[in-house]
Amino acid sequence: MTERAWRYILGMVQKRLPILEWLPHYSLKWLQLDSIAGLTVGLTVVPQALAYAEVAGLPVQYGLYSSFMGCFVYFFLGTSRDVTLGPTAIMSLLVSFYALHQPTYAVLLTFLSGCIQLAMGILHLDFLLEFISYPVIKGFTSAASITIGFGQIKNLLGLHDIPQQFFFQVYYTFLKVGQTRLGDTILGLVCIVLLLLLKAMRDQVPPLHQQMPRCVRLSHIIVWSITTARNALVILFAGLIAYSFQVMGSQPFLLTGKTAEGLPPFQLPPFSEATSNGTVSFIQMVQDMGAGLAVVPLMALLESITIAKTFASQNSYHIDSNQELLAIGLTNLLGSFVSSYPVTGSFGRTAVNAQTGVCTPAGGLVTGVLVMLSLAYLTPLFYYIPKAALAAVIITAVAPLFDAKILWTVWRVKRLDLVPMCVTFLFCFWEVQYGILAGILVSGMLLLYHVARPQIQQISKGPVLVLRPISGLHFPAVETLWKTVYNQALSASPPRCTILDCTHICNVDYTVMTGLGELLEEFQNHGASLVFAKLQILHLLTLDIFTGCPPCSELLSS
Repeated sequence: MTERAWRYILGMVQKRLPILEWLPHYSLKWLQLDSIAGLTVGLTVVPQALAYAEVAGLPVQYGLYSSFMGCFVYFFLGTSRDVTLGPTAIMSLLVSFYALHQPTYAVLLTFLSGCIQLAMGILHLDFLLEFISYPVIKGFTSAASITIGFGQIKNLLGLHDIPQQFFFQVYYTFLKVGQTRLGDTILGLVCIVLLLLLKAMRDQVPPLHQQMPRCVRLSHIIVWSITTARNALVILFAGLIAYSFQVMGSQPFLLTGKTAEGLPPFQLPPFSEATSNGTVSFIQMVQDMGAGLAVVPLMALLESITIAKTFASQNSYHIDSNQELLAIGLTNLLGSFVSSYPVTGSFGRTAVNAQTGVCTPAGGLVTGVLVMLSLAYLTPLFYYIPKAALAAVIITAVAPLFDAKILWTVWRVKRLDLVPMCVTFLFCFWEVQYGILAGILVSGMLLLYHVARPQIQQISKGPVLVLRPISGLHFPAVETLWKTVYNQALSASPPRCTILDCTHICNVDYTVMTGLGELLEEFQNHGASLVFAKLQILHLLTLDIFTGCPPCSELLSS
């Protein structure tokens, strides 16, 4: 095999295994920074994973089951040093909706989502995500933040038997507000205040400089570490309070309760489910998940790739979108073997990872090991975690997802973009898939409207009319072009000769060529001339197609 062939093979292997690019240059300094970042993210992900499992409607241990596989897979396949994969608020909401609060459905959804994502990566279909516009994304995330946040009010107030559907949830929450448990409410509000204070402290911490005295740098690191690990500290604080009441023989809080101990078994995902009424087949489970098989993988990819691109641009390095697609797909596929529910990139934990100075995806190894140690040794302690404290973590985590400022920004840039944003926002309160689908359809209609109604600039108003389409011509635009030229040239008395400036027409299809040929023939019937200026050379295939049509042949010859 030639040296050139070996280089090609090596390049392909490095492209699919990005670890080969940075591992040979790994240093002790990088190890130190990656270890600190991984430990910090681990202290963030453990309490969040427990809380997000509550959002997904699953036992809390499933949040931890979902938090370590992505760390190991991304170590080998990830192209961004900052991104961390795991459960998120958005993905947990989707799982709650499509997995029907059943672990077997959630794990099977993970497996199928991973297969779909891997197939998209192999076929290089990551470009499909580009058809989901930013206003649609913001409309969805804003609605999700309200849905998730309000869904935790029941735990904050200590209420029981609240339905999952949003509108019923609002109704029954207000209906049962008289059953509020004072202990849960006080503890939940205290936890929210503590989390907000610690977050405000972290935002006010000045940047660390080497010129600072050693004692100042040490205090800076301590304050930053405490405020960054605020979720873990607040959960620990709430758990100690609940344990103290338990020892004294009273318990004013609703607790998480008994949690399955130990690491999850490595086994095939469930392809059927045994129930008291019989066995639910694989086909029936797929039908029950319905649109979730499209919504969950697409939203996971969109969230992960968007986060990766955001941090890559901020830190001046490049990511491969298709490689990210393969990484998230393999994470979900392998995660289903350890009872994970679908995961994606987490913006909050990725931000923590970047701020702690992570150098490579190796930081994820420390995070993954910390999660596994928590599963192995700490699960008995999860019994004493109050649900109100988990609700406080979730509410403070999803609150920033609601971005009211985006309305003013979109209004100033392009007011029409508010339409798909508002449609998505409103429909998501009905059902998530309807909101996303409605937003995409409205965005597509607006896009197609501009394609079908191109702007045609009038250059000259003299005896000879000069018209120039501002954008390219595609088949939906033929009718508009026909009407514009006919009304301005052939409806006049006498008909005006016309020059069609084709500077911006770089590509035409069969319908456009047919329409232009017929328009040329119409001018000849009216005794006027139509000239095509700056018409670019067409493909030989197109020439062969139109040589049989006299008007088109004349058009091509002109």
